Amino acid sequence: MPEIMHQDSQQNTTFHPFRLILVILAMLIGISFAAQWYSRNVTMPRYCEYSGDMLERVREVLTEKTPAGQGDRKPYIIAARLTFLVPRKPDEPLNSYLARLQRHIDQQCP
Repeated sequence: MPEIMHQDSQQNTTFHPFRLILVILAMLIGISFAAQWYSRNVTMPRYCEYSGDMLERVREVLTEKTPAGQGDRKPYIIAARLTFLVPRKPDEPLNSYLARLQRHIDQQCP
Protein backbone atom coordinates (compact mmCIF):
# COMPACT_ATOMS: atom_id res chain seq x y z
CA MET A 1 0.00 0.00 0.00
CA PRO A 2 2.80 2.54 0.66
CA GLU A 3 3.97 2.03 -2.93
CA ILE A 4 0.61 3.17 -4.31
CA MET A 5 0.70 6.37 -2.24
CA HIS A 6 4.23 7.02 -3.45
CA GLN A 7 3.15 6.67 -7.09
CA ASP A 8 0.18 9.03 -6.57
CA SER A 9 2.40 11.72 -5.07
CA GLN A 10 4.75 11.47 -8.05
CA GLN A 11 1.88 11.94 -10.49
CA ASN A 12 0.63 15.04 -8.65
CA THR A 13 4.01 16.78 -8.77
CA THR A 14 4.40 16.90 -12.54
CA PHE A 15 5.40 20.28 -13.91
CA HIS A 16 2.97 22.05 -16.24
CA PRO A 17 4.80 24.91 -17.98
CA PHE A 18 1.72 25.94 -19.97
CA ARG A 19 -0.21 26.68 -16.76
CA LEU A 20 2.72 28.66 -15.39
CA ILE A 21 2.96 30.69 -18.59
CA LEU A 22 -0.78 31.44 -18.44
CA VAL A 23 -0.53 32.59 -14.82
CA ILE A 24 2.44 34.85 -15.58
CA LEU A 25 0.74 36.25 -18.68
CA ALA A 26 -2.44 36.98 -16.69
CA MET A 27 -0.37 38.76 -14.03
CA LEU A 28 1.43 40.90 -16.60
CA ILE A 29 -1.83 41.88 -18.29
CA GLY A 30 -3.35 42.70 -14.91
CA ILE A 31 -0.38 44.90 -13.99
CA SER A 32 -0.62 46.67 -17.34
CA PHE A 33 -4.33 47.43 -16.90
CA ALA A 34 -3.75 48.59 -13.32
CA ALA A 35 -0.97 50.95 -14.43
CA GLN A 36 -3.14 52.40 -17.19
CA TRP A 37 -6.04 52.89 -14.78
CA TYR A 38 -3.76 54.58 -12.24
CA SER A 39 -2.32 56.84 -14.91
CA ARG A 40 -5.75 57.87 -16.18
CA ASN A 41 -7.53 58.27 -12.85
CA VAL A 42 -4.85 59.33 -10.38
CA THR A 43 -1.75 60.69 -12.07
CA MET A 44 -3.20 62.70 -14.97
CA PRO A 45 -5.67 64.67 -12.80
CA ARG A 46 -2.67 65.94 -10.83
CA TYR A 47 -1.35 67.55 -14.00
CA CYS A 48 -4.62 69.40 -14.50
CA GLU A 49 -3.70 71.66 -11.59
CA TYR A 50 -0.49 72.75 -13.32
CA SER A 51 -1.53 72.59 -16.98
CA GLY A 52 -0.57 76.20 -17.76
CA ASP A 53 3.05 76.01 -16.61
CA MET A 54 3.47 72.33 -17.38
CA LEU A 55 4.17 72.62 -21.11
CA GLU A 56 6.85 75.25 -20.57
CA ARG A 57 8.49 73.06 -17.95
CA VAL A 58 8.33 70.05 -20.29
CA ARG A 59 10.02 72.16 -22.98
CA GLU A 60 12.76 73.11 -20.53
CA VAL A 61 13.22 69.51 -19.36
CA LEU A 62 13.65 68.38 -22.97
CA THR A 63 15.92 71.21 -24.14
CA GLU A 64 18.03 72.36 -21.19
CA LYS A 65 20.79 70.51 -19.37
CA THR A 66 19.74 71.78 -15.91
CA PRO A 67 16.24 73.23 -16.28
CA ALA A 68 15.72 73.97 -12.59
CA GLY A 69 19.12 75.55 -12.08
CA GLN A 70 19.54 76.09 -8.35
CA GLY A 71 15.78 76.48 -7.81
CA ASP A 72 13.02 74.10 -6.82
CA ARG A 73 13.25 70.86 -8.78
CA LYS A 74 9.82 69.45 -7.92
CA PRO A 75 7.91 71.15 -10.78
CA TYR A 76 10.51 69.85 -13.24
CA ILE A 77 10.32 66.34 -11.84
CA ILE A 78 6.55 66.45 -12.31
CA ALA A 79 7.04 67.63 -15.90
CA ALA A 80 9.56 64.86 -16.54
CA ARG A 81 7.07 62.26 -15.28
CA LEU A 82 4.55 63.58 -17.77
CA THR A 83 6.97 62.77 -20.59
CA PHE A 84 6.85 59.14 -19.44
CA LEU A 85 3.05 59.08 -19.43
CA VAL A 86 2.87 60.62 -22.91
CA PRO A 87 6.18 59.77 -24.57
CA ARG A 88 7.60 61.66 -27.51
CA LYS A 89 7.57 59.72 -30.77
CA PRO A 90 10.87 59.13 -32.57
CA ASP A 91 11.77 62.08 -34.82
CA GLU A 92 8.74 64.05 -33.59
CA PRO A 93 9.46 67.79 -33.62
CA LEU A 94 9.34 69.42 -30.19
CA ASN A 95 6.50 71.80 -31.10
CA SER A 96 4.40 68.91 -32.49
CA TYR A 97 5.03 66.91 -29.33
CA LEU A 98 4.05 69.81 -27.09
CA ALA A 99 0.86 70.36 -29.12
CA ARG A 100 0.01 66.65 -28.82
CA LEU A 101 0.77 66.80 -25.12
CA GLN A 102 -1.53 69.82 -24.73
CA ARG A 103 -4.34 67.97 -26.53
CA HIS A 104 -3.83 64.98 -24.25
CA ILE A 105 -3.99 67.16 -21.14
CA ASP A 106 -7.09 68.94 -22.48
CA GLN A 107 -8.80 65.57 -23.02
CA GLN A 108 -7.96 64.39 -19.51
CA CYS A 109 -8.81 67.57 -17.65
CA PRO A 110 -12.44 68.68 -17.31
